[in-house]
Amino acid sequence: MKVIVGLGNPGQQYAHTRHNIGFDVLDVLAKRRKVRILSRQCRALVGSMDHLGEQVLLVKPQTYMNESGQAVGQILRKYRLEPSDLFVIYDDMDLPMGKIRIRMQGSSGGHKGMTSIIQHIHSTEFPRMRIGIGRGGEVVNHVLSRFNRKDREIIDVTIQQAADALEMILNEGIEAAMNLYNRAEE
Repeated sequence: MKVIVGLGNPGQQYAHTRHNIGFDVLDVLAKRRKVRILSRQCRALVGSMDHLGEQVLLVKPQTYMNESGQAVGQILRKYRLEPSDLFVIYDDMDLPMGKIRIRMQGSSGGHKGMTSIIQHIHSTEFPRMRIGIGRGGEVVNHVLSRFNRKDREIIDVTIQQAADALEMILNEGIEAAMNLYNRAEE
């Protein structure tokens, strides 16, 4: 079993904000795979799909971003999974708008949702995808803001590319996706 977690904040007021890019990517993958992310478990909304005989959970924590690790930790414990079975998608202000970076492991980079996950699962050794939302103004206001028209056009393409990258990871492995998507950023 694998778990793909998209980070975001619950509630309509946060829908499609910069901080909710992880939710948006999961929604695209779920739509492509005809999966409904509606089951409530472990403080998260969960959908399930079969991929080549393996169950893959699509998880949207319903805690606020800074407590994402509560839901992720509960999911891993419930299904007796290791950090290496986890894949997390989240926003990154340190990447230019629309850039994608895939890594096998690493620190939180100051992202509070990732800090929470690392604290709750006691590991930094899980793969992740960062999506650039660019910098602008005061941090909290920036991450909770919606994209302007120009940035929305860029990010809509990026969300599709991120879902493509997830498909590649599932089908060909993370190294193939890293080679394609990380190189495209340089």
